[in-house]
Amino acid sequence: MPRRPHTSQQAAALFSILLKCENKWWYGYALMQETGLQSGSLYPLLIRLADDGYLDSRWESDVETARPRREYRLTASGKSLARERLARFSERQRAGHKNSMSKAAS
Repeated sequence: MPRRPHTSQQAAALFSILLKCENKWWYGYALMQETGLQSGSLYPLLIRLADDGYLDSRWESDVETARPRREYRLTASGKSLARERLARFSERQRAGHKNSMSKAAS
């Protein structure tokens, strides 16, 4: 059975940060710092989420460097997906914790 998209631990870390400030525009480097994800994990995830309509993205010029940067934020459907995925991720963690506790007690 194929894995459901956007259910990884990396996606959960990203969703957690993006939901804390739902309407804030984030650039990739700031998301790397907040999530601890490496660029090789973060940027493909951002691209997939944007392609699937869960993230808005835009180019903004950095005032200090005048370099354009891509910024991201959750769309309405992205917010719903993020909440649902985080709830499932939390359930999986609780279930895994219960299973590991019952194995340790055996």
